[in-house]
Amino acid sequence: MEIFTQQGGEFLSRWAHYLSGVTWIGLLYYFNFVQVPAFADFEAGTRTEAIRKLAPRALWWFRYGALLTVLSGLSILAFSELYRVDGIWKTPVGYSISTGILLALVMFGNVWGVIWPNQKIVIANAEGVAAGREANPNAAAAGRKALLASRTNTVLSIPMLFFMAATSHFAGVFDLAEGGKRAIYAIVTLLLVGALELNALGVIGGTAPGPTKKYLDTHKDAIIAGFVLAAVFYALFEIIF
Repeated sequence: MEIFTQQGGEFLSRWAHYLSGVTWIGLLYYFNFVQVPAFADFEAGTRTEAIRKLAPRALWWFRYGALLTVLSGLSILAFSELYRVDGIWKTPVGYSISTGILLALVMFGNVWGVIWPNQKIVIANAEGVAAGREANPNAAAAGRKALLASRTNTVLSIPMLFFMAATSHFAGVFDLAEGGKRAIYAIVTLLLVGALELNALGVIGGTAPGPTKKYLDTHKDAIIAGFVLAAVFYALFEIIF
């Protein structure tokens, strides 16, 4: 295989996609499974130092890992012959990859539109406190918003990775569904993802702890919710296709 060909471009795009995806999702799990629980046990001064010196570095790799993952994914679509076949997006393969893409794009939006802007407030507050200034009263609320978006990304990542893998490993065994059934799958998927995202943003139930935030209270609850969501999507996918 020659690198400077369409096939080579697809190969390099996939390689970049894997590398950047591991970086992005690996750091997502680090934040949720390791850093947040550990920071909760730190003394105030230690936590402030960690936020100042550790969080900015991790967040840089996190957000640019997310960016490169999305760009390399789009590059795969551009180079791949499969996704230019007439009618491919109406097949199980197309719907499988579309589900993964939808979830990944929502997660990407959370990284750059919610998590990073709010974490900048938290980091700036830590810098100010270390310099002897008064704490920013908005920092706690910003941290909560970032946490909800990050935990939601954890939930979405589990079905997202499932459908990314499913595209090449099992989607082809399903028969092409009728247009009406495909529409049902698309509508239900959009409603589910939309509801989860609106809940993460506080449009549903606010941002304070409450019934709608129960599955985001801990990383363990978020993991369970992610597998439940993956099971729901798969059951719907199997029924439709």
